[in-house]
Amino acid sequence: MRNASVLYLFEDYVLDTARRELRRRESLVPVEPKVFDLLVHLISSRERVVSKDDLIAAIWGGRIVSESALTSCVNAARAAIGDSGDAQRLIKTLPRKGVRFVGRVAEDVHPSVQTSKVVLALPAKPSVAVLPFTNMCDDPGQEYFADGITDDIITELSRFSDLFVVARHSTFQYKGKLVDVRQVGRELGVHYVLEGSIRRNADRIRIVAQLVDAVTGTHRWAERYDRVLDDVFVTQSEVARTIVALLSAHVNKAEAERTLLKPPATWQAYDYYMRAADTFNSHWSSLNVQDLYETRRLLEHSLSIDPNYARAYAMLSLTYTTAWFNPFDADHLALATLDRAHQLAIKGVQLDPNLSQGRAQLGCVLANKGRHEAAIAEFERAIVLNANYSDGRFVLCLVLAGEATRAIEVSASHMRLDPFYVPWVPSWMGLACYMLERYSEALPLLRECVSRAPNYLAGHVWLAAAYAQLGLLQEARTEAAEVLRIEPSYTIERTPAIMSFKRSRDADLLRVGLRKAGLPKG
Repeated sequence: MRNASVLYLFEDYVLDTARRELRRRESLVPVEPKVFDLLVHLISSRERVVSKDDLIAAIWGGRIVSESALTSCVNAARAAIGDSGDAQRLIKTLPRKGVRFVGRVAEDVHPSVQTSKVVLALPAKPSVAVLPFTNMCDDPGQEYFADGITDDIITELSRFSDLFVVARHSTFQYKGKLVDVRQVGRELGVHYVLEGSIRRNADRIRIVAQLVDAVTGTHRWAERYDRVLDDVFVTQSEVARTIVALLSAHVNKAEAERTLLKPPATWQAYDYYMRAADTFNSHWSSLNVQDLYETRRLLEHSLSIDPNYARAYAMLSLTYTTAWFNPFDADHLALATLDRAHQLAIKGVQLDPNLSQGRAQLGCVLANKGRHEAAIAEFERAIVLNANYSDGRFVLCLVLAGEATRAIEVSASHMRLDPFYVPWVPSWMGLACYMLERYSEALPLLRECVSRAPNYLAGHVWLAAAYAQLGLLQEARTEAAEVLRIEPSYTIERTPAIMSFKRSRDADLLRVGLRKAGLPKG
C-alpha cells in the first residue's frame, strides 16, 4: 500500500510528510513530533507570516501553551535544520507578527514508500528485529563498535531459516531514538524486538541484551555477558543461539553450526573491519568519496593483521564496484577497477564459501562484467546460505539480465525484509518497470530515488529516460541537466547499465529514452 506524500526540499534537507522524516542528504535528523509538525506547518504556509495563535491552533490543537514552550519549539526547529535565532536564515521571526519560513522550497508530491504508519502483517514464522545496541562507553568514538556488534547479531540470527529477521538498515532507523517497542513491532511487522547495550573498557566488554514481546510489551528474556574482547565472537553466537532456542524449537543442528560467522584471527582485525563498515555506511548515505577512500584504508589495515579475513575482502571488493559504478574519480567505468573488485570477491569466497555477503558481492561484480547467469547463481546461493539475506543489488542484477518481471518480485520481497529500504532500491525497481515499458509506473519510483538521493547519478539518468518516453520533454531535460551537473562528461554510451545489459534490446530501449531527453551520445 502506497500513500500520497509531500516532499519539501530546501538546501540539502528533505522533509517527508508521509514517513515523518527530516533528512539531511541521506542522514536522518532526529526531531520531536511537535517540532516536525511545526516545520511542516511553517513550510506549507511559507507564503505568509504564521501568527502565534495560528501555531498553537495547528500544533497544539488550541490548548494553552506558554510563550517559553512555543519559543523552545521554534528554536528546536531551527536547530534541526542548521539555523539559529541569530542567523534566522530559514525561519524568520517578525516581532509582534509571528514567524515565517523564508528558505527556497521545492515540492514533490507523489506516491511514497510504505510509511511507518502502515501495519505490516506478522510473518507465519517467529519474527524479530534487533535494535541498535546503545554505546555505554564514556568515549562516543566507540559508537562504531556497538553498531558492529549489533550488525553481527543480526547476521547470526538471519542465518536461521525458521526465523524472520528484519534487515539492519531498517532497524538502524531507530538509532538514538526513544522508542515504544510495540510501535517498532507494528512498523517493522515483527513479534519480538531485541535491544541492549555495550560497554567496552580496555580489553574487556560487557553486552546486555533483552528480548521483548512487541505485541504485549512484556520481557521474555534478559542476560548480561562479561567477556574479554577475544571472546566477543563467542558471545555473539551465545546471544543468537539463546534467542533461537526461545523463538524456534525446530532449528536443526546443521543449521546451528552454519550460523557461526567465521571470525578473524584477532579482535584487532575485527575492530578495523567494524570501523570500515561504519565509514562505508557514512559513504552510502552521503556519496562522499573521501569516506570511500577511508573505508579502503581501514579494510587494508584489517587484512594486514589477518590476511585470511573473508568479510574484509568482500567489503573491499564492494568499494571498487562502488567506485566503478559512480563518477567519483578515474576508477569510474575503468576495466582495471572491475577486475580488482573481481579478484577481491573471489578471494573472499575462497576463504569462506558460506558467507552470503561474499557471494552477493561476487554476483554484483559478475553482473557488471556481463556474466549474468553466473551473477544470478551467486545471489541465489547467498539466499540459500542465509534465508533472511536480502541485497537490493539483486534487483539490478536481474534487470541487467533481462529478467525485469522477476526483479520487481524480488523488490517486493526486499522491501518487506527492509521496510526502510535505501533509495537505490526504488530506482532499480523503476528501471525494471522501464524495461517492461511501464513508464508511468517507473516515474514515482525514480522520483522517490532522486528526492531521497539528489546526487545519485543513475536515478537521474533513468528518470530522464522515463519522462522522455512519456513525452514529458521539459521534465526530461530538467533531469538531463541534473545528470550533467553531477557528471559533466557524461555520455549515453558510458552509462553503466548500457555497458552491462545482456540483451541489446534493453540497451537500445534505454538509449532511445536518453536521446529523447537530450543527453549527449558520446
